Amino acid sequence: MKKIYISMFALSALFFTGCAEDFLDVDQTESISTKDIELFNNDAGATTFVTSIYSKFLDWDMSSFGWIGLASITTDDADKGSAPGDTGTDKDVLDALTYNASNPSAESTFIAQYDGINRCNQALNILPKLDKANGALRERLMGEAKFLRAFMYFTLVKCYGGVPIVDHLPNPSSLEDKNMLLSQRTAAEVYAFIEKDLNEAIEVLPVKSAYASDEKARASKGAAYALLAKVNLYQKNWQKVVDNCNLVTGYSIDPSYASMFRKAGENGVESIFEINGVGTVPIKGIAGYSNTQGARGTGGWGWGFNVPSQSLLNAYETGDVRKDATIIFRGTTLYDGRVVPSTVENPMYNFKAYSSQFTDAWETDANITYLRYAEVLLMKAEALNELGQTADAILLLNQIRHRAGLGDTPATTQTAVRTAIWKERRVELAFEFDRFFDLVRTGQAKAAFAADGKVFTEGKNELFPIPASFIIQANGLTKQNPGY
Repeated sequence: MKKIYISMFALSALFFTGCAEDFLDVDQTESISTKDIELFNNDAGATTFVTSIYSKFLDWDMSSFGWIGLASITTDDADKGSAPGDTGTDKDVLDALTYNASNPSAESTFIAQYDGINRCNQALNILPKLDKANGALRERLMGEAKFLRAFMYFTLVKCYGGVPIVDHLPNPSSLEDKNMLLSQRTAAEVYAFIEKDLNEAIEVLPVKSAYASDEKARASKGAAYALLAKVNLYQKNWQKVVDNCNLVTGYSIDPSYASMFRKAGENGVESIFEINGVGTVPIKGIAGYSNTQGARGTGGWGWGFNVPSQSLLNAYETGDVRKDATIIFRGTTLYDGRVVPSTVENPMYNFKAYSSQFTDAWETDANITYLRYAEVLLMKAEALNELGQTADAILLLNQIRHRAGLGDTPATTQTAVRTAIWKERRVELAFEFDRFFDLVRTGQAKAAFAADGKVFTEGKNELFPIPASFIIQANGLTKQNPGY
């Protein structure tokens, strides 16, 4: 099947228990009988354990409404949208940056990552036991699990800073393991753990071109190098950013920016890692991802949340093709012939979340793009500029601008090029869940939010609150982030 990570064996419910009530306390694979293990002791069975990790990204709590609120509606690129009186549970306070430690979106995102990490640890525990499965396949699958675990921990450290590191299935009778589940580690320790997982994944993952056509969405060596470069970027390890970006090979800039966010362009030449939607029952897409962001009102097709801000609209230069590929405008006709009537509630909507074939469905065929080659070039450009190699950085920056239909950047000095790269990241990666974290890591947040009419409190809003309910459960082993 084209979408490789939806199918799951019926017994997977036995293995992949959630942690919504007990957060990081999970059932163990050790309790699975030898007979049950034998059911999966083959290539298909082994693959299922990692397939189930990918499937976590289709969940409402992982990739949909809460995550959209936390990582997008909070930014100066987006407004809450919808109807004025519809708060979306907490999207109004996220938009205003007035959320607290009981914020539902911060809690659901935190829990979802650890639920996914549990699945990774389950897979890493049982795969070595499946001795009838192909050895090379098992090694690759373990690499995928480590990449996905690193991806989830990267989300956690960006959102919450230092968090507990759960690197194996806990033994419920072990006090040490119980403490592991609740003990906060520093952000530096989390980053080191992410880097270790990625470096181990790189050793066994194939390049994207080695995958079969129906497996292109699986993690590849290029994805691991790209994510490692991004981890380096957040730590300002500039030379490592350059080195790892140079190892992301086999990709190119898609000539058509708009096509990447349509069905025909998914997993294309520029795509490094994206989450696949589907849109048909029983093979479902990402729960509510498109619907919650679709145009709202008479003639609309969704809830209307996470709408482009005037600030984002103003950031596009005249002639930038990315504007019309990113923003749905009220009163226009879309590429598939759909008319956006003047009766919809908001003047703009997120085009990158639009699904054509399954427009009105709850699970749609829209993908979420998380890593693509244009960002690799921008990361490398930023690092080169910080290393004083500004002329080389400009060449990379201009590649991105030319694809957008723009001329060369007028920036020439290191300071001006730095600002130009930051702006280019904004318009290139709009609604791809990078803006909030970019503003924080580059120190632009307070001024950027002020320009958008929001108050960013330094020393607080750089991180989201760790769920208050988890802090209580941790009983002093994890501390709340400052200001909450």
